[in-house]
Amino acid sequence: MSGIEGAFSQAFDGFLLEVSFSLPARGVTAFFGPSGSGKTTLLRCIAGLERVDRGRLVVNGEVWQDDAARIFMPVHRRPLGFVFQEASLFAHLDVRRNLDYGLGRVPAARRRVALEQAVELLGIGLLMQRRPDTLSGGERQRVAIARALATSPSLLLMDEPLAALDLQRKADVMPYLEKLHTELDIPILYVSHAPDEVARLADHLVLLEAGRISAAGPARELMTRLDLPLAHGDAAAAVIDATVTHLEPAWQLSHLAFLGGQISLPSQALQPGQRVRLRIQARDVSLSLQPQQGSSVLNVFAATVTGLADDSPGQLMVSLNAGGSTLLARITRKSGAALELQRGSRVYAQVKGVAVLG
Repeated sequence: MSGIEGAFSQAFDGFLLEVSFSLPARGVTAFFGPSGSGKTTLLRCIAGLERVDRGRLVVNGEVWQDDAARIFMPVHRRPLGFVFQEASLFAHLDVRRNLDYGLGRVPAARRRVALEQAVELLGIGLLMQRRPDTLSGGERQRVAIARALATSPSLLLMDEPLAALDLQRKADVMPYLEKLHTELDIPILYVSHAPDEVARLADHLVLLEAGRISAAGPARELMTRLDLPLAHGDAAAAVIDATVTHLEPAWQLSHLAFLGGQISLPSQALQPGQRVRLRIQARDVSLSLQPQQGSSVLNVFAATVTGLADDSPGQLMVSLNAGGSTLLARITRKSGAALELQRGSRVYAQVKGVAVLG
């Protein structure tokens, strides 16, 4: 039996957690929601750091908690790694000895992640002799993740691991998190309130609001559902899969195929045949009823309107089907009225910006 099945019910001070969930046993599941929605509390319940009155948790067929049967596996016996907002390294130990501490928690027969593999994945080979106080915030967090991996966890929990970092440090660490996603067969539960992190990392998404799960499912579907908060506001975006078809060196362009057609973007060291994920923000998509001539926009796709919803004052969010790929367009309500948009309307989506996620 694979998967993560659980249910928790507990009243905290001014807060009620009431959740039931079934999560995949692979990839990254993101817990997303505003501050106070219960993301971190739920993660701590899964770790066993919060003991609830009524709870059940089964991880890949192993019962970690079942209060009805009076079963509760203590934290130190749960095969998990936990990465907090702050790295929490041992200040008196160098990086190697911090990692050795994690490694020492697991008997040799149960080790599934070699220390050398964790060091390579996180790119910390040159840091091994340094003390934590000589490292940057991003380096400390990478060491903390490597230490969690050194325990060979069956489940890796990450509580907003980038929240304490500035934009540059976040950009430095993100590629390493993506490597964990693609190269390790360890399910990751990732708490975040940042839509860009969810877009880049999440396969599955759990939306929390006031201690309850409001929606759960594949991340790319939930990100573009107009009845959910991720599909609204300035950060709303769609994530699509694409394959590099060819390069145009004379213009430093890469051309990629996706279900809706071809996307061209400035060359980013991509190679023909390479599969990548692309993020298209709703604010970078405009609409017209006819293909535009003499425009600087290279990426224009025929699409059908599948939904409309009011966004911020004066704004309209439009969901689109472009050959089977879902896109979002954020336009003014006045423009929507001028185009007489409704479900089923045929339009042309003009995409001004595309980000390569990996």
